[in-house]
Amino acid sequence: MQLGLIGLGRMGANIARRLMRNKHEVIVYNRSLDKVKELQSEGATGVDNVEALIAKLEKPRAVWVMLPAGAVTEHMIDTLAGLMEPGDIIIDGGNTMYKDDIRRAKALAARQIEYVDVGTSGGIWGLERGYCMMIGGEDKVVKHLDPIFSCLAPGLGDIPRTPGREGRDARAEQGYIHAGPAGSGHFVKMVHNGIEYGIMQAYAEGFDILKTKGSDQLPEDQRLNIEVADVAEVWRRGSVVSSWLLDLTAIALAKDPKLAGFSGDVADSGEGRWTIDAAVEQAVPAPVLASALFARFRSRQDATFGDKMLSAMRFGFGGHVEEKK
Repeated sequence: MQLGLIGLGRMGANIARRLMRNKHEVIVYNRSLDKVKELQSEGATGVDNVEALIAKLEKPRAVWVMLPAGAVTEHMIDTLAGLMEPGDIIIDGGNTMYKDDIRRAKALAARQIEYVDVGTSGGIWGLERGYCMMIGGEDKVVKHLDPIFSCLAPGLGDIPRTPGREGRDARAEQGYIHAGPAGSGHFVKMVHNGIEYGIMQAYAEGFDILKTKGSDQLPEDQRLNIEVADVAEVWRRGSVVSSWLLDLTAIALAKDPKLAGFSGDVADSGEGRWTIDAAVEQAVPAPVLASALFARFRSRQDATFGDKMLSAMRFGFGGHVEEKK
């Protein structure tokens, strides 16, 4: 299948590569043309402007936008809409606020342009592992794009099948779902990231307790020098708290048990805040997720070992580098 892809950052470039590995035709554009040339050398068709990208696509055109949420994505979608024709498809695979998706879908529908939002999880590991995707949009359009989604998804892999799922949508087992109409995909991804905050915070606080048990803030006869790197490793193997995030924690601690390379100044993306906003709007208590968000705010004032662990996990799955003050 043919796809236009705009935005060749940490995830966009690897999305293009995974598609090309599976014989899909990818036309790529990025503001930095060096990245376009790099993908071109690997088999993509590179262009130096959006108009050229549209011209190379066959109808119905499909363009995946993989840019930072907000004004940059908004401007690109407006630009594409001005160049597209009825039946063409715009896909937003970034971390957009779901209410913006609903608004955009309505505006584009008036021009008979289709809109699909794809909450995409997989970070810098997606090229090899695949991307977990939560998709919003019209059913017929999502089905038309299924060759793209099924290629990008992780597939069943070696994860045991869930008992009792017989007769349910098989796509979920493959690592992607059609969540509902426009906005649904990013809404599910937003809550996913809110949960991610809570899980990461729980690991961070637990390892902080382990680490400080050996500190001089305790009387000497109460200290225990716990090898936190070994704890992370043993918990990966058979423990009920094992997870990919714990795998990344173990990797970081094996390299540097003190996490000296991290300041612990933990940024937050919009999804954590939006999840709490949704909880308030829906009158759903979410104390763990709210506390995890506020802990990130606090980390920018007085970082702990646990905060360094959060930074290490964020770097591990997404390549997120701490912002310099």
